[in-house]
Amino acid sequence: MSEVPEDMLDKMKVLVESVLPSRQPNGGVDLRSDTVTTPTASMRVAMALATCGDDVFADDPTVNALEKECATMFEKEAALFVPTGTMGNLISVLVHCETRASEVILGDASHIHIYEQGGISQFGGVHPRPLPNLPDGTIDLELVKQTIRPDDVHFPTTRLLVLENTHNKKGGRVLKLEYLDAAGKLCREHGLKLHVDGARIFNASAAMGVPVARLLRDADSASICFSKALGAPAGSIIVGSHEFIAKSRRTRKALGGGLRQVGTLAAAALVGLRETPALLAHDHENAQLLAAGVNTIAPDLISVDMASVESNLVYINVSPPLTAAPIMDECNKRGVRILAIGPQTLRAVCHHQVSKEGALRAVEVLKEAVEAAIRSL
Repeated sequence: MSEVPEDMLDKMKVLVESVLPSRQPNGGVDLRSDTVTTPTASMRVAMALATCGDDVFADDPTVNALEKECATMFEKEAALFVPTGTMGNLISVLVHCETRASEVILGDASHIHIYEQGGISQFGGVHPRPLPNLPDGTIDLELVKQTIRPDDVHFPTTRLLVLENTHNKKGGRVLKLEYLDAAGKLCREHGLKLHVDGARIFNASAAMGVPVARLLRDADSASICFSKALGAPAGSIIVGSHEFIAKSRRTRKALGGGLRQVGTLAAAALVGLRETPALLAHDHENAQLLAAGVNTIAPDLISVDMASVESNLVYINVSPPLTAAPIMDECNKRGVRILAIGPQTLRAVCHHQVSKEGALRAVEVLKEAVEAAIRSL
């Protein structure tokens, strides 16, 4: 970012804040995802003042600063800024599985397996071997060990294990250090690489009180989103060895991810990286508040498993005869936006632009929505 006196920066932030809409306009609360946040005043000022270059030539100074800071923070040799988390995961798998007939072991409820369009097969010919995700987001490591292919011409070659932390489909569950350490040990013993989809790794760090670098100590690579918990408008980072990142840079270009003067986005990501992690504990507290409130509405019809609420995600179970979609629609009418992600499941995601009051408002609206859904039966 261009050098600007501190007092001038403060004045610019105040000016930007004066014209920004309220984080909850008209009392609305958006809990669909933590990707719905809008850039903060600090981010907008940083974007306006960002020094840019051509990142394909690796001469955008703001991107370079972001990559260097991430490599240091995660204690990896190098880092690469990419447009999205999906691309970050795809690049990572393709680089680790660059030989044809490679196989990756991953969870059957993982984001890569369900929500990324089968890109590892589409673009890389990589064979996925999904194993059951347990309720806590883990994969049974003994089963992983048994699933590793023997050296046989009939089989693909197992090259990679993928874990997700926190685990989206399992309610934002946090993978514990003992499990991560054991997974790393297994991979080393069997010659596998370990990739961590760490889209919300900062939530895991906040929940455990453990530095992000420790959570990724045994990972050969990781993909981390700036546009989820950290609140930036776009972008992700992948981290790993110098060799891994050099290959990733080539793969990024082939996938159309070679951006040019992207320092404006990197500037917002830097602000998120430096300012937002300290706020995540509040998001987790609001998720607990929301979940506990839901359980007071009509426990036989709508409920949350409190043990599953370990970070900022709240999965709400809806019991027959009610279904999720009408409750979502009623909430939306009342200014609280949540997602029906299945016939009997709602999801709410707390983020730094949802206050304690917003979480309590969401409980009130959910109660009204359930009552309206009951009346319509």
